[in-house]
Amino acid sequence: MTPPALQAASRYYDARPGIRLFRLGLAAAQQLWPALSVRAAYRLFATPLPLRLFARKTRWDNSWRIESWPFESAGLTLYSPALAGNGPTALLVHGWGGHAGQMRPLANALLEQGLRPVILELPAHGRSAGSSSNLPQFTRAIEYVSARLHQEGHALQLAVAHSLGANALAQAASRGLDAPRLVLLAPPASPYEFTRMFAHVFGLKESIRASMQRRIEAREGILMSRFEPAAVGPRIRVPTLVVHDRGDAVNRFADGEAFVRAIANARLVATVGLGHRKLLQDPQVLRDVVAFASSAA
Repeated sequence: MTPPALQAASRYYDARPGIRLFRLGLAAAQQLWPALSVRAAYRLFATPLPLRLFARKTRWDNSWRIESWPFESAGLTLYSPALAGNGPTALLVHGWGGHAGQMRPLANALLEQGLRPVILELPAHGRSAGSSSNLPQFTRAIEYVSARLHQEGHALQLAVAHSLGANALAQAASRGLDAPRLVLLAPPASPYEFTRMFAHVFGLKESIRASMQRRIEAREGILMSRFEPAAVGPRIRVPTLVVHDRGDAVNRFADGEAFVRAIANARLVATVGLGHRKLLQDPQVLRDVVAFASSAA
């Protein structure tokens, strides 16, 4: 993660009194009780921030159907147009700390072209049940929803995901996700960078950060390195569009380039001035994704 991203993250969390208290508590625990600090760091790292209690609510009218599905010890929420029918389906997934509303501009654009968009809200995000989640769970949720949609007769034509959701989508695709086309929006190349940012923000020693990562890997049964482009890219066989802004301060532009190099049939759309989230509603990006989806028909 770039120094500007680390600085931006620090400023964001410094402005929140509750986070400052957590930082002080973790700092004390590191010195007095390292094992407790690892457990506390693990729990906080798995909590999507900002807390959804304080997130701006997206309003959904009656033209959208909202379903809640149980999933593991949490839940999933799916949003789809009430009158979209049973046409080719596009699965849309937000990123860490995001919500379904961020994907609605793209959903509307795909709907206008005759696709049936389904937006997945991941565990512990938005309306979905749960208080914590992680990247491996994101992947399992994508696989589960895709399988259920297929079982219900909704064939996926496209799968799109943003940020950490894109990292999870790439992993799912490398494990055989039945989607003929992928779109990765601002994907991160290394989950390690997220643990490093977290450690920087909360002042954790490297030994605590490393122990926290090993705890996640042991509980989830997968190493974080298995999510990196070099691990997933060679196993992705479908056409893939990667959209990344050159000035993205959260996930480096080089991260998107790494996925394009690793995936045999991948193409990069580089944007300028959109940053990390504005590309989700940029008209030209929406047109690029719709054109990519339509070419599969």
